[in-house]
Amino acid sequence: MRTLCLLLGLLPFCCIANDAAWEAWRDGKAVLIMRHALAPGTGDPAGFKLTDCSTQRNLNSEGRQQAQAWGVLLQEQYAGDIALYSSQWCRCLDTARLMNIAPVQPLPALNSFFAGRGDRDQQTQALLQQFAARQTIPTVLVSHQVNFTALTGYFPASAEAAIIALPLTVPATVLARVTL
Repeated sequence: MRTLCLLLGLLPFCCIANDAAWEAWRDGKAVLIMRHALAPGTGDPAGFKLTDCSTQRNLNSEGRQQAQAWGVLLQEQYAGDIALYSSQWCRCLDTARLMNIAPVQPLPALNSFFAGRGDRDQQTQALLQQFAARQTIPTVLVSHQVNFTALTGYFPASAEAAIIALPLTVPATVLARVTL
């Protein structure tokens, strides 16, 4: 894969993040945003309720394995305290919990606004305000494709992440794309 990325001229944007991007994340000069792990389907079923996971699209076994693998990768990158924020959707909360790296802090600004469920502009502005400055510890944001795309301008795969520079801007300054 790394060779393919090199041949296509995509090395800075796929495979494994470069050392400088990880250093910026460790130093609080960047945050890592990721799309939740694999939860097959699109959107949520009719009857969706935020407080009832049985009404939502949820992680499958591959998604649970991806979340755990992310936890291992992040702990390899940093052994100290990490701030971990998540959308309130169950697939995001489960992704964050399965990483097993820090207590999960639900953050409504990371909630999906797909199919009119939220407010793209308001939520994106809330993220820009909350992450307008350097963070005191490495920070991970677990969210949805629409939120990720609103910040970065590209469509991530399930469980894909990006290390983005602070302060957050739209479009964000993507230091590296990270996949498992």
